[in-house]
Amino acid sequence: MQLNAIEVVTLFVDDIQEAKAFYRNVFEPEVVYEDNVSSVLKFAGAMVNLLDVSEAPELVEPVPVAPSGAGARVLLTIKVDDADAVCTMLKERGVQLLNGPTDRPWGRRTAAFADPSGHVWEIAQELA
Repeated sequence: MQLNAIEVVTLFVDDIQEAKAFYRNVFEPEVVYEDNVSSVLKFAGAMVNLLDVSEAPELVEPVPVAPSGAGARVLLTIKVDDADAVCTMLKERGVQLLNGPTDRPWGRRTAAFADPSGHVWEIAQELA
């Protein structure tokens, strides 16, 4: 039995319409499924499910759903060929970077940004 094939990452979002608009603008993904409280987006290798936070409690009970303002709780990394070029593209799409691009001691050039609900995304370029 293998437990290492990630199929879907579900992100609890505060405003589903705002989240849908942000993800479509930034990532331009294929929409696999959509309704009033969710949007499943196809990324290369996995899917991201944007789910209205009101739907989250039954999925994680008895653990409480943390508020979006509680601070970073996850970092989702996307491998890119040119971090600087991607940062330029993100800025052109209205995305404000949290940091970077920065060369890291582990051999990556990274930059981070957050979606409207505070989920932090990182782009990472492998350095030679």
